[in-house]
Formats: sequence, C-alpha cells, structure tokens
Amino acid sequence: MATSKDYRLGDFTFPRGWFMVADGAELNTHKPLAVRFFGKDFALYRGRESGKVVLLDAYCPHMKTHLAAPNTTSYVVIDGGGSNVEGDGIRCPYHGWRFGADGKCDDIPYHQGPIPAAAAVKSWPVVESMGAVWVWHDPEGGEPEWNHPSLPQWDDPSWVHWKFDHLGMLQQHPQEVIDNIADVAHLSPIHGSTVQRYENIFDGHTATQRQCGPHRTLVAADGVSTILHTDTTYHGPGVLISYLTGYLESILMITHTPVEDGSIKVWHALMVKSAGNNAQATVPDVVAARQFQESSRLAFMQDFEVWTNKAPCLQGLFLPSDGPFMKTRIWYKQFYNPRANKHEYLDQCEGTYVPRGAVAYSEAR
Repeated sequence: MATSKDYRLGDFTFPRGWFMVADGAELNTHKPLAVRFFGKDFALYRGRESGKVVLLDAYCPHMKTHLAAPNTTSYVVIDGGGSNVEGDGIRCPYHGWRFGADGKCDDIPYHQGPIPAAAAVKSWPVVESMGAVWVWHDPEGGEPEWNHPSLPQWDDPSWVHWKFDHLGMLQQHPQEVIDNIADVAHLSPIHGSTVQRYENIFDGHTATQRQCGPHRTLVAADGVSTILHTDTTYHGPGVLISYLTGYLESILMITHTPVEDGSIKVWHALMVKSAGNNAQATVPDVVAARQFQESSRLAFMQDFEVWTNKAPCLQGLFLPSDGPFMKTRIWYKQFYNPRANKHEYLDQCEGTYVPRGAVAYSEAR
C-alpha cells in the first residue's frame, strides 16, 4: 500500500478539503455511527433536539472509551432507548460523561464540582448537503478555503434525487483515482468511448475534464449510443461532479475520502432531470433515473476494477498523448502542503491542456 510520502506529495499525510463522511440516510435513527477517516476514529450522530449532525473525535478523554462503538449492554444505552445520544450531545457508555455538540463535557453524573477543561473532544466542522455529510479537513486547522459541495438542481423538483451507491473501500492511494481526470487514453479501452473532443483545465482548487463522443457503457434505453458530453470537475481533492448531456440530462457525483494513508472509501451517485421536462418528476422519471444511475455505476466500476488490481504508479511512463498527468499531479500537491504555498504549485499547472492528437473540446461544434 503506497503512502503520500511514496508519491512525494508534500508535508501532509492527508489533504486539505471537503470530504464525504456519511450518507445522511445512515443517520435516520438516533444511534451514533463509529466511522474512521484520515487515520482517526470519529463518533458521528444526529442530535435528537435539533437534528443537527455532529462529528466528534471518538475517544472519551476519561478512559478512552469509544463514544459511538456499538453497545447493547451499557445502561446508558439501555435507558436511552437503545442509544447514548442525549439531546444534541452524547454520553460515554462506560461512565456516563456527556459531551455536547461542541465537544465539551457538560455533565459527569457522579461528580461534584467543576468539570475539568481537559474533559473535551474535538468537534469537527460538518455540513449536511445533497443527502451527504461533509467535513472540512485541514491539517493546519484553517477555515474552509472554498464552499462545501452543493447544487442548485437539488432544490428543483424536476430533478430526481440520487441514492448513494456505497462502493466500499479501495486499497489504493487517492492519487491513483485523481489521475483519472487527465486520462484521455483510457476512455476507449475501458468505457468504449470514441473521443471526438477533449481538454483539461486547472484553475485554483478545481481540475476539469471536458470531452464528448459515443459511449458503449452509458447508452440510451434502446441500446443506441449517441454523443455523450461530459463536463467533469474535481472540487478540491475528494469531490467529483460531472454534468452529462446527450442521453438524459444528469449530474454525476463521485466522492472518495482517505481512511488510512493509502486507502479510501468511495461513493457514487447520479441525479437526473425529468426526461419530459415535467415541473415535478414523475414515477416514470424516477424509474428512468434509477436505471441510468445503475448504468453510470457500471461505467465507474470499469475504472474501479482496474484500480483494485493495479500496482501504485509512483513514476508513470506517461506519453504526450496520454493527457496532462504531470499537471494533474502538480495541481493535486497543493492540498498536501501549507495553503500559503499553494501558488508554488498552481503557477506550474494552471491553464488549458489538449493532449497531442486530440481536438480541443472548446472548438466550434
């Protein structure tokens, strides 16, 4: 399992950015979830009072008990109706210490006197958006550098909301997945695409791929392959959003979040606009959306299968016609280094790139 150090990415083991940590539907009960990302354990839950999602460091400072690990025998859990979430806080199942959404201990049932200031766990900045829970991760502890993932189409009733495909763990460093944004040469052998136009654009925290052509995996319901246009952007290091036109108008989202240094958890989702331009999506629209999302998932799994079985590409034998892999890798390094130094990397990669032999997407159709 190759690490960030092996890829020579920079000062940090894990990158700066917004990352998905859960499907919001996983928090529809009051039971907490034990989750692990960035080499750390967390307690994730939805407060009973406000419905607010809370992410805390997992271990109680008292005796290092996991606040969210499954527990059925503690009377803290039994008396709580099967949950140790209380109000917008959470009680440790071992001794009953309660921690608020801010991570500070606000009650020790058997203790008289002031609560020590050290009786606290870190509370992480989380946002619930588009059915997902997002955390801002920054090794420097800074405020978010850009807005959390959101789409205006989410609030438009003519669009069918996605349901997340939980693709599980990929035992690869995220660099292997990020490389895909520049990989024009894989589109034909993996997806059966005939690429007619293609370009990459690197701009600040975004990396974009624009391309079009027939596609053998994402086809219309009658099996006909028309021209598929994709406008795909990484918003930071872990959130890919792609606008698809040519079949059904849709928006694809793929997210990956580091678990350990060299492994990630991956989700896939697709939102689809009513094919009949209905103001409110109909039952047939939902059926069509679910079918198209499954086709999209299958297309992504073509990449996933290769990633699962490949060795780390620490130094690739890249060709000028492959796509701008090295520009992508330079762009990616900004998230593994102090934000004060990001222009050291952006100055080397920002711009529009067309692989040798390709036709720029922005050329007249």
